[in-house]
Amino acid sequence: ALADGELTRVYCVGQLCAPKFVEIIGLQGGYDAIWLDQEHAGLSIQQIEDACRAARGVGLDTFVRLAATDYATVMRPLEAGAGGVMAAQVKSAKEAADVVRWAKFHPQGLRGINGSGVDGRYGTIPMPEYLQTANDEVFVAIQIEHIDAVNDVDKIAALKYVDMLFIGPADLSQSMGLVASWDHPEIWRAIERVAKAARDHGVPWAILPRNLAYAQRCVDLGCKMLSLGIDTWTVQRGLKTFAEEYAGLR
Repeated sequence: ALADGELTRVYCVGQLCAPKFVEIIGLQGGYDAIWLDQEHAGLSIQQIEDACRAARGVGLDTFVRLAATDYATVMRPLEAGAGGVMAAQVKSAKEAADVVRWAKFHPQGLRGINGSGVDGRYGTIPMPEYLQTANDEVFVAIQIEHIDAVNDVDKIAALKYVDMLFIGPADLSQSMGLVASWDHPEIWRAIERVAKAARDHGVPWAILPRNLAYAQRCVDLGCKMLSLGIDTWTVQRGLKTFAEEYAGLR
């Protein structure tokens, strides 16, 4: 969908990661993919594997947001069946290049060859086909959530096999000394700089918007993926709605 220039919608599952919840999201409709927050929720490989299996069952793609500290951190979610990875707290083109190298097989990278995981259908896919399919289909996103990454964003966007730039406005604002100043002109200038780099290099970009107006402004800047909702936000909204609906009962 991103390759075709479509606006896509994704949903974040982290603290409440369960296969049934993933199924509910898929059956409800309106989303293209689930992203699993291993960085903050500390999801296990078993949780990722189960959530990815549930997502496949309801026609949703998946990618895992992780702290890309080393090769194993990037590789294991892929072998668990995730459709891709999103590397958090990347601050330079060199760090982004490491993520690509860890996520892709030769000649695109140097990911260790296994094939016996979920992504290789437990060893039933012929090796040449497995390697080619993985390189063609594994999705690599780089989070731009630090001012250092913004300052290096042209080089990051120019890297081959980077499929998306994902702006993290909260951490970006923190790194700029403007914590939670969502509409500060300097924050928007940083977002616009990322949007320009993405446009110049033909890479889609994404963001988790604060509200509808914020989302529309990002779409007007060329944003192609909106992260609409997080599991805990959904529960809190639902609880508040029920409480308010019945508040008048005495």
